[in-house]
Amino acid sequence: MGKTLIELAKENQSLFENQIIVAKADGKLKELREEVSSENIEFISTESRVGSQTYKRSVVLMMLYSIYKISPKDSIEKVSVQYSISKGLYCKINADFDVNLEFIKKLKHMMLETVENDMPINKVTVGTDEAIARFEKHKMYDKVKLFKYRRSSTVNIYDIDGFEDYYYGYMAPSTGILKYFELYLYEEGFVLQLPVRANPTQVPEFKPQNKLFNVLKESTEWADMLDVDTVGALNESISNGGISELMLVQEALQEQKIAEIARTITSMPEKKFVMIAGPSSSGKTTFSHRLSIQLRACGLKPHPIAVDNYFVEREQTPIDENGISNFEDLHAIDIALFNMHMKELLEGRTVEIPTFNFITGKKEYRGDYRKLGKEDILVIEGIHSLNDEMSNALPRESKFKIYISALTQLNVDEHNRVATTDGRLIRRLVRDARTRGASAEKTLSMWESVRRGEELNIFPFQEEADVMFNSALVHELAVLKPYAEPLLFSITKDQPEYQEAKRLLKFLDYFLSCGSENIPNNSILREFVGGGCFNI
Repeated sequence: MGKTLIELAKENQSLFENQIIVAKADGKLKELREEVSSENIEFISTESRVGSQTYKRSVVLMMLYSIYKISPKDSIEKVSVQYSISKGLYCKINADFDVNLEFIKKLKHMMLETVENDMPINKVTVGTDEAIARFEKHKMYDKVKLFKYRRSSTVNIYDIDGFEDYYYGYMAPSTGILKYFELYLYEEGFVLQLPVRANPTQVPEFKPQNKLFNVLKESTEWADMLDVDTVGALNESISNGGISELMLVQEALQEQKIAEIARTITSMPEKKFVMIAGPSSSGKTTFSHRLSIQLRACGLKPHPIAVDNYFVEREQTPIDENGISNFEDLHAIDIALFNMHMKELLEGRTVEIPTFNFITGKKEYRGDYRKLGKEDILVIEGIHSLNDEMSNALPRESKFKIYISALTQLNVDEHNRVATTDGRLIRRLVRDARTRGASAEKTLSMWESVRRGEELNIFPFQEEADVMFNSALVHELAVLKPYAEPLLFSITKDQPEYQEAKRLLKFLDYFLSCGSENIPNNSILREFVGGGCFNI
C-alpha cells in the first residue's frame, strides 16, 4: 500500500517472461500509473489479449507523437490509422510533404529515441465540452464529432510531452517498454508492424496482402463517398434521419458487387466449382444464396454444396492438444470422398451427395443426386474451401475462389479503429443467441478457440482467392447494438468473460441505436438479426 502499481510491477517483473503492462485489482483492470488500492493484485503482461491490445494502442500514440514532432508546424491535415494488414496497421498522412522512405526512416528514429527516453504516458480526465474544445484546437475533427454524441460527461485524454490524443482502452505507463515495432512504406501510406500475442518480443515479417488491401481500400472509398467513415459521422446520419437512405445505398453497393462477381464467373465457362471461405460470422451463407440468384440471372444453374456434409465419422475426428475433437481441422473433412464425388461430377457422372447427421455423427444418404450439365455450377461453402489440399483432385482452372469477411470500413475516429474481429464477434453474439439459444458467456468463452482456428485454416489462404467480398455494412453495429447489449449485460462480475463484456459494452456506447425494420429481407445482416427471406 502507498506504492504505485508500476513500482510494484518493477519489483515483480523478474517473475514474468514478458513485459508487465497493466494490472487487475480485485478483478478490475487498472493502469500501472495508479496507486495500489487493494491487496489482491494480478499483473498482466503482453502475451495476454488485454496486454497485447494495450501495447499496440500505446505504440500508436507514440507513433503519432513522433509524426507531429518531426513534421513542420501546421503541415499535417490528418493522420489516420485505417486498417489491419499483415499483422500491422496501415496508416495514411494527409500533409504538405511526401511520405517517402526518408520520412519513414526519420519517423522510426524519432520513435526509438522516444523509447530510449522512457517518456511518461499521462492521463487526464476532462469534461466532454472541454475535450471537444481541445480536439478542435488540435484539428482532430473526427473526435469532435464523436464526443458530440457521447453520453458520458467526461473523457480520458492521454498525452506524451504535451501531445494529446484520445483512445478507448488502457495504456502503458511510459514509452520505455514500447521497443518492438517496425515501419514499412506501403502503397499511399505506411504500415506500422507490431508483435503478435504468441511472440510479444518479435516483430513478424511484413508480407504485403495486395488483394486484401484493395478490397479494404474500395470499402474505405465507399465510406468516404457516403460521407460516413467514422462512428461520429454515422451517429450524425442517424440523428439527422438519413439512415434509411444510407442503408439502401450500402445494400445496393453490395448487390452491385455480387452481380459483378457473378458476371465474372459466367464469363469463364471452365469454372464449375465456386469455392467460398471466410472466418466466423462473415455472412457466408447469405452471400452464397445471393450469389446463386445472380448466377441464375446470368443463365447458370447453381447448386449449393456444404462441405460440412463431408465430415468424417465422429470417431475419426482429429483431436487437438487438449484432447478435444477438432472439427476445424482440415482432416475433420473426408477429403478422399469429397474429391472423388467432385471429380465424378466434373466428368459428367451422377453422384449421391451425403448429408451429415450431427446427432449420430455419421454421413447419411437421402437421395440427394447431382449431375453437372453445361449450365450447372456448384457453389461450395466451407472454411477450407480456399485450401487446394481439400480439393486436390480438381484442376485449378475448374475452381473460382471467393474469400468473404466482414472488413469493417468504419473507424471510431482518425486514430481508433473498429477491429473487424469485434464486428464479427458482435454479429455472432446476436446470431447464436437467436438461433442456438447460446448465452453471451458461452459465445465469448469460445471466441479465442474460433480465432485460433481462423489463423490456422482461413487467413493463410485468403490471398489465394480470385476475388474478395467485404460483407460489412457501415450501419450494422448501430443495428446490432440493441440486440447485443442485453446479452452482454447478463454477464456478471464473477464470470471470466466479464471484462470482455464490459469492453464491448463500452465500445457499443459510442453508437446511437438504429432499428432493423428498414433492413431488406435479403440483407447479410438478416442472417444475424433474423427476418430474412433465406431459410437459414
